[in-house]
Amino acid sequence: MGDVDAVTRAVLTASRVLVGVSARSLTAVEDKITLPQFRLLVVLSAHGASNLSTVAELLGVNPSTAMRMIDRLIGVGFADRRANPDNRRETMIQLTEDGRRTVEEVTARRRQEVSAIVGRMAPAQGAALVEALTAFTEAAGEPTVPPAGQGAYPLGWADTSPL
Repeated sequence: MGDVDAVTRAVLTASRVLVGVSARSLTAVEDKITLPQFRLLVVLSAHGASNLSTVAELLGVNPSTAMRMIDRLIGVGFADRRANPDNRRETMIQLTEDGRRTVEEVTARRRQEVSAIVGRMAPAQGAALVEALTAFTEAAGEPTVPPAGQGAYPLGWADTSPL
């Protein structure tokens, strides 16, 4: 590859745009949840009902931090706790219908804004972007986002965990 520094700068610059899109997509629910709490909703959306230690591991946080986030999401009605039917001593955390709807709505806003940005690009630039970003995500080991309206995981995360 050519100039790794130039590619790195371009990716970092583009990441600022994507972080802005992510932040704006949460404006309708920002009085209820934070970006890290939304991330927890996405994890539950992608992986389904999970126990506390799995949630903490998937988020890369300690269990006490995950528990505070879960408590907040339960408080606003986006998640709930249930006993694991296979192990009554274990509690499972899962999305409520409101939590699932929130993930879908925020994702739709993100998709709409990204589509608008991409729509302002020349077709050849869009094709080159698809090729470059596909290579980037493959190098990172990230699954591809399914087309709008297809696939169980609206942000593209596949359920690859052994849950």
